[in-house]
Amino acid sequence: MARLEVLALDLEGTLVSNAVSQIARPGLHDFLGFCRREVPRLVIYTSVPERKVREVTANLVAEGSAPAWFKNVECVHWNGRVKDLTVIQGTTVERTLLIDDYEGYVIEEQRRQWLPIDTYSTPYSADDTELQRVRQVLENEWGCHAG
Repeated sequence: MARLEVLALDLEGTLVSNAVSQIARPGLHDFLGFCRREVPRLVIYTSVPERKVREVTANLVAEGSAPAWFKNVECVHWNGRVKDLTVIQGTTVERTLLIDDYEGYVIEEQRRQWLPIDTYSTPYSADDTELQRVRQVLENEWGCHAG
């Protein structure tokens, strides 16, 4: 297994409720900190326009749900029906992992590079532990280590 260089994170239903209500998923701050320590490059890969992504990330930082660096996180320009990992410059598909709640965005040939997460949706439980589960998968199956 290749060492991860890029972690591509979906926004809506994965990190937050959606771009309108912007409810942070429980554990978001700690999860992002872990990812930043363990993977050289984090990107947001979403259908949400970058201008709106910047609003969401700034709001998450302002409310303390995300670390300060997150308001400037890199965004992947996406145009199409699926999230093709080959559009992420400076890396290879094998060194990229997509965390997304929607299987329909995943290219069949890139399924090995997809880590599914349950959709964060109403009633937006404060007991949601999906980011903790995903972190464990990153540690156990992708060589990311706590610390």
